Amino acid sequence: MIKKRTFPVSKKNIREMMDFVKENLVSYGINDNNCTKAVHAVEEVAESIIDHSKAAENGDPGRLSIVIKAFLGNVKIELSAKGEEYSLANNVKFTRIDLEDDADIQDYLRNIILTSMTDNIKYHHSDGVNYVQMLVIKSKQSLLIGTIGAMILAILVGLILASVMSDDSITFLNSTFLSPVKTMYMNALKMVVCPVVFFSIISSIMQFSDPSALGRIGGKIIGLYFFTTVMAIVVGIGVFYLFQPGDASFSKEMVADASAITSQEMNVSIKDTIVGIIPSDIISPFLKANMLQLIFMAVILGIATGLLGKYSKTLTDIFNACNDLFLKVTTIIIKAMPVAVFCSIMSMILTMGIKTILSVLGMFGTFILGILAIMCLYCLLLFIIGKLNPVPFIKKYAPFMLQIFSLASSNASIPVNMEACETKLGIKRKIFSLSIPLGATINMDGSCIYLTVFALALAKVYGVEITGVAMLSMIISTFVLSVGAPGIPGSGLICLSVLLTGMNVPVEAVGLVMGIDSLCGMFRCMSNCLGDVVVSTIVAKSEKEFDLEMYNKI
Repeated sequence: MIKKRTFPVSKKNIREMMDFVKENLVSYGINDNNCTKAVHAVEEVAESIIDHSKAAENGDPGRLSIVIKAFLGNVKIELSAKGEEYSLANNVKFTRIDLEDDADIQDYLRNIILTSMTDNIKYHHSDGVNYVQMLVIKSKQSLLIGTIGAMILAILVGLILASVMSDDSITFLNSTFLSPVKTMYMNALKMVVCPVVFFSIISSIMQFSDPSALGRIGGKIIGLYFFTTVMAIVVGIGVFYLFQPGDASFSKEMVADASAITSQEMNVSIKDTIVGIIPSDIISPFLKANMLQLIFMAVILGIATGLLGKYSKTLTDIFNACNDLFLKVTTIIIKAMPVAVFCSIMSMILTMGIKTILSVLGMFGTFILGILAIMCLYCLLLFIIGKLNPVPFIKKYAPFMLQIFSLASSNASIPVNMEACETKLGIKRKIFSLSIPLGATINMDGSCIYLTVFALALAKVYGVEITGVAMLSMIISTFVLSVGAPGIPGSGLICLSVLLTGMNVPVEAVGLVMGIDSLCGMFRCMSNCLGDVVVSTIVAKSEKEFDLEMYNKI
């Protein structure tokens, strides 16, 4: 929504300008405090623009334009008029020696007033025109609204194009535009995932002056993660036997090329997983994005930093600066999320096909019920173990869940989860900077439900009987796979193919679920991250590293 009006360049019209701004801000629902600050800021900016206008010298009063823009909860005010270039708040920093005459002093005082009213003011001069823009309201939900809008638009456009375009045209569109955009965005996120995990954990470890406190808190976090993992495996098995999805006719009706997935291998050996935690060099964990090895190195470096004596302060400042740097880079990248989500969802709609989705609807529905069940159990854990009311948690974390749903990557969701912990749930950085990166690596509850439901359903489709020994083997393999699996899109199919091989199910069965794995990945990621934050909340509460007032404030 845009409101625009022009006024003669004269201080006699400033009151009329203020009334115009106030009237429209009130219509947008801006509260009295923000409205008053914005109106007075407009008064100061208008005076500054008029003072530096050259229009009056030519006998032409000139025009001053005011534009009010409201979009996705953000409200901006822009003022512009012809005039000479000058300095405004946040444009040039004044020093005492700059104040040579009354005009300088007047500008200096005006800048002090503007800076006190708003930190979001921008000035630039172009083609003889002064432009000033101020942000009145910055919506905390603008990214969420944009992401949801992109998802809805992608579904609608995807369905329309799928019905009118030929297969060759769809393939061309997907390969030349949609997939490249999605790939570039995910590559950008992967670029910062390793540094974010590495420096975040180092920064967290350095906060523990007492090694016993680190062991106690780390033990609680890992213990709860393992507990929720077992709980998720039980839920997956339970919902499968309750609803019994899987129809043998699927294997005859569906044909898919699973070679790209099944040709990859993933080691499920507990011994190899433990041995592989310790890297042979300091570079390969970053190159291979091996999260377990990165966590090991970060813990060792964090502990060692605290033992260096006089150099500890210097290294602490460097590591904290690097942590803030990569979190800021991630925040910048995430601003492009709506575009990436649009391309990702639209690509999925165009390529997977409606028939594929309908054929495995029973398996997918059972999987979703399992996800809902584990979410309910998380609320019980908050209530029973954490002794917290889960209602504020649900209300505050729900918007972040939608962002995470669209990312479909536990690793890429680390900054989003950290923001939720710090700004909404009252969890201290000392806890979440350790628990969230660790959880993105070893806590994959949604993936456990996915693996158990689809493995058992596909075994039923192919007539493979699951004995007690086979069930135990599946449970152990699922547990190890959930710990060792990378928190990135697409890892679910690799893990599923490994699990099916161990259960003597034809690995070609993966082809039956390839079409909907992207959608399943979004739900897996959402559940995985929810589990991470629930555990972080419970541990923070038990360690008194928790702002209960912020948590309960809705």
